[in-house]
Amino acid sequence: MKLGFLFPGQGSQSIGMGKDLYEKYEIVREVYQKVKELTGIDIAEMSFHGKEEILNETKHTQLSILTMSLAILEVLQQNGIKAEMASGLSLGEYTALIYSGAMEFAEGIKLVQKRGEYMQELVPEGQWSMAAIMGMTEEQVQEVCQKVTNGFVVPANFNTTGQIVISGEKEAVEQAEIIAKELGAKKVRVLKTAGPFHTEKLIKASEALRKELEHITIHDFEIPVVKNLDGKRYQNDEDIKDILARHIISPVRFSKGLETMLEEGIDTFVEIGPGKTLSGFVKRLNTDKEITILAINSVETLESFLKGEK
Repeated sequence: MKLGFLFPGQGSQSIGMGKDLYEKYEIVREVYQKVKELTGIDIAEMSFHGKEEILNETKHTQLSILTMSLAILEVLQQNGIKAEMASGLSLGEYTALIYSGAMEFAEGIKLVQKRGEYMQELVPEGQWSMAAIMGMTEEQVQEVCQKVTNGFVVPANFNTTGQIVISGEKEAVEQAEIIAKELGAKKVRVLKTAGPFHTEKLIKASEALRKELEHITIHDFEIPVVKNLDGKRYQNDEDIKDILARHIISPVRFSKGLETMLEEGIDTFVEIGPGKTLSGFVKRLNTDKEITILAINSVETLESFLKGEK
């Protein structure tokens, strides 16, 4: 077995996520407490008992998902379980970088706090939306976006075979939905996000994050991480700070990253954090290889995984 960890991004959040883990494991409570001390935000209270509209604010969503994923990782590490490769979707890439040792815990938490704030506050005025288009190729989705006349919309996340997310102005996304269905899309689903993420419209957020990245120390990778920018492994000699600054305004090549993990021999994919979105992406890959797909998002799924490992 060759183990690969996957870390979710925005859209996977829900009130109550991580609560049972928090109540069961002391080390999980310690992670939440550390994040509270570093950020001044009570992630536990917000995630377990808060209002959905507050949790769905980008500046809160990113920290909350990151904290839950890192807390689960601590339990796995206590049990001697280590992945041989990691990848994350958008925000999840930061979880992977912290896990890999390339980014220190405290610096990573503070950076994601700033990233969430910038991605929420430094958005151009207007109404923005993102939607997942199912059942179309990359070329077809490009064609859909080019046919839109009501404003700005572009492909933003290449998630898996037959699922691509578009991002842009609300009216443009709505028109794209109609065009996509006319051209044969199986389904179009609007996402729980609040900005034109992974497009040029977030250039101010990208520039602000670039300044924050100047204060971060990047270390050599203890575990290989596959990046969103091109779906390839990070190399220690790459300009990782530049990659992360461009990450906000560049399409996410998650599908290509999954293919890279398969090529590297990963045969067991474990999604760590809220939801099971990434597990679904792996299931839809075109591959003849035998793979195992698991998701750890609760005490039950965590303990089931630990029993299977032992």
